[in-house]
Amino acid sequence: MGAKKTPKKGAKALAKGAVRRVETAKATANRADAPRKRGAAAGAPVQPAPKAGKAPAAKVRAPKAARTPGKNGKASAPVQAAPKAGKAPAAATVAPAVARPKASSSPAKGAKASAPVQGAPKGRKAPAPEVRAPEAAKNSGKKGKSDAPVQAAPNAGKVPVVAAAAQEIAGTAAKKGGAKRGVRASAKETPGLAASAPRPPLEGIDGRTMGKLEKMASAVLAQLDSTGQPFLTMRHRSLSNVAYNERRGIIELGTKTLSREFFNINMAKKFMQSFIVANGVKTLLEEGKTISIRQMFYMSKHTIKGTHENTFEDQSESDPIIEDLEVTVDALREELHLFANRRGLVVGRLVVNDAGDAIDLARMGRGGWGIPSICEKEHLAFVRTEAKFILLVEKQAIFHRLNEDRFWEKHDCILMTSEGQAARGARRLLQRMATELALPIYVLVDNDPWGLYIYSVLKQGSINLAFESMRLAVPGVRFLGMSAFDYDKFKLTPAATIKLTKEDIARAEQMLAYPWFKHERWQREIAKLLSNGFKMEVDALLTKSISFVTEEYIPRKLRERDWLA
Repeated sequence: MGAKKTPKKGAKALAKGAVRRVETAKATANRADAPRKRGAAAGAPVQPAPKAGKAPAAKVRAPKAARTPGKNGKASAPVQAAPKAGKAPAAATVAPAVARPKASSSPAKGAKASAPVQGAPKGRKAPAPEVRAPEAAKNSGKKGKSDAPVQAAPNAGKVPVVAAAAQEIAGTAAKKGGAKRGVRASAKETPGLAASAPRPPLEGIDGRTMGKLEKMASAVLAQLDSTGQPFLTMRHRSLSNVAYNERRGIIELGTKTLSREFFNINMAKKFMQSFIVANGVKTLLEEGKTISIRQMFYMSKHTIKGTHENTFEDQSESDPIIEDLEVTVDALREELHLFANRRGLVVGRLVVNDAGDAIDLARMGRGGWGIPSICEKEHLAFVRTEAKFILLVEKQAIFHRLNEDRFWEKHDCILMTSEGQAARGARRLLQRMATELALPIYVLVDNDPWGLYIYSVLKQGSINLAFESMRLAVPGVRFLGMSAFDYDKFKLTPAATIKLTKEDIARAEQMLAYPWFKHERWQREIAKLLSNGFKMEVDALLTKSISFVTEEYIPRKLRERDWLA
């Protein structure tokens, strides 16, 4: 008899082991649904979502489909699949997803099946909340099971960064009114933000710039306190919001605005980046120092606490944010204490005062004076000049040819090179020379669509920086060459030509429609370029002689007043 009982006990043990393995497998499958607090009882009532603006939960996990208990306690088919993108009821980081109770694979004896987790009624879509929610994780597995990892909320960790930066800028980190809804964070708690000691108020341009930054930050803090949904408003920097002002002769940015919302998945990161850069600018203003836009990228880059996400990955992200900040607070990049690398050279009949040092540009040897990125009156002043005009050439090689031949000395002028498309520093310097020195300006570029575009940007401004045209554009600048008609006028040879590409032709045809090129003389110039079928570089004048550009080409063009304006 004892021999017969042994196998029965062994069978029971095997059965119990099988049940335990099934329970373990089910528990593993439902792990994403388990509440964070261990030991929550099955069938516990679902907690209501906290109101918008409460302390955010980092890495909110997208819930799986709810399952109802079926026969023998086994989970039946899912009640509803994961909500579609934009329909999830949980707002990113502000209203964390409701924790679901752990499903019981084998309910206790005599216990009733637990009620299904409440959600949208069957066959209906969950109502879309006011705050945009993260895209739902896709279920690619069979029978409603998700085999893809649950994605963390994309805004996780960004709220404290924004709040801390805004409080630092507005100076309200220690005030009771700052960020009432649980998003308060000091700079010490947020990586990459350094808490600043109280300093005396700034004056002049720096004081005005700081006031604009504080106003922007205070507005966002007020939004966090009232609605919990902060946003920034700025003028839209796009082609659709740019127009040519024929009376002024410049390209201007229109009045259309856009709203950059923090709780919009496509805008959240840029919103956060705007405040990180703004907080860096605040530090520069307080310390009275300037840095390059490249250094601002490194100053702003760090890993967001509690995530694996960086605030910035590349400078191509931070540069547009700086331009957006200029537009948002209506301040120039130079007023934000930021600069770009020097590009461009000057030599000739001009003495300047650069940060207290008098520099005679007629005594610069073979190199020339490097044009700084910041050319505002507070940093650079014109002392005296004996020049009769200003000549700007596109290429540095032509600049060195003219400088070596002492062209500026023989013709009493100021010689400049933009080294390609002119940087903001060169454009600002040229604009100040035109207005303060009241000298005529001539431009010498290659005879191709890209040379015409370089001239066009100097004259009318650019679409990307249309908000700065008033201080960068020089409507009176004159186009000296090279002209499409110069091939016959100076009896050049085919060696001086290069065949137009398809891109060149398309670009030239576009230019025919530009309002600033609608004058008959410009229409003839561009049409001649197309009919020639070739382009010419200024360097090609070397086919006549080494110093042909210095001794013959430019003097004759000036003498015969052969230019376009």
